[in-house]
Amino acid sequence: MRAVRRCLPGFLSLLFLAVPPALALEVAPDAERFDCRRLKAAASPETALEWFERSLWAGHCYAYEAQAVRIGFDGVRTLVLSHSVHDGTERGLARFLDGPPMAFERRSRIGRLNGVEAGALPPTPAGAAAHVDDHYRLSLGGEERIANRRARRLDIAPLDSFRYGKRLWLDVATGLTLKQSLLDETGRAVETFQLTSLERPRLHAGEVKIDPVQAPSEDPWRLGWLPKGFTAQPVETRSARHGGAVTHRLYSDGLSTLSLFVSPLEGIEPLAPGLHRLGVSHAVVRHRELGGRQRQVVVMGEMPPRVLLRVADALSWRSPAS
Repeated sequence: MRAVRRCLPGFLSLLFLAVPPALALEVAPDAERFDCRRLKAAASPETALEWFERSLWAGHCYAYEAQAVRIGFDGVRTLVLSHSVHDGTERGLARFLDGPPMAFERRSRIGRLNGVEAGALPPTPAGAAAHVDDHYRLSLGGEERIANRRARRLDIAPLDSFRYGKRLWLDVATGLTLKQSLLDETGRAVETFQLTSLERPRLHAGEVKIDPVQAPSEDPWRLGWLPKGFTAQPVETRSARHGGAVTHRLYSDGLSTLSLFVSPLEGIEPLAPGLHRLGVSHAVVRHRELGGRQRQVVVMGEMPPRVLLRVADALSWRSPAS
């Protein structure tokens, strides 16, 4: 199977209170490209927020090959990864080496966190890092050894109970994420993804394209509730099989995401209503009368199930007057 997808004031570590902070990589809000060579000349990150932003830039700008393991509800799976940049467009490949044959390909550009202050924030990663800092507590841990490389631990804890936290181990030399764990409300790791080898990480000697500024689509429904900080992103999927009647929207706070699917019930094979588990994600399915028709509403994401339930149940249809 192959999937193609578009592709998501800090807490200062006591270790660096006496050291002037490194300058952030400034990017104009209307920028169309980012020159990855700027990372080579940039000052080393010192605060937790700077480490997080650097890891996001590194994920776009480094070419590499790697081997990894994923430890989750279904056990341990191994995979190989690669990332490269060609003509300003990123290309990522992942192929599982055990279990059901599965491969994924991602072609993308640097995205934007839309809907925040009318697009006043700079493109992701700078804008995402600033927005994440409003809804999570970022703190630095010590150094560890991951994949035979020096790694700095970064703890990301939510400031409310509406989202999961993460723990990242970042490569000191490049900023690339060597290991990450998804943490549930109790702080327990529900999934861990770790590189076992990182081969020849190379900084791209050129530019990466940035998505243009876009306005989220107008929809016939109204979301009655979303966790604070989540905004609609200009990513949508329409099903050609059903005449474009199945729509998909993505909402993000810069770190966590949830997807919403709305479709008429007629002409589709309906899903069973209720709460379903999909790996570390959950999906809520509702069959409701909206806009004079029976519709299927699906809300899914790596978030607490009660959040997805509340989003699905608070959805309403706009009246013609509104």
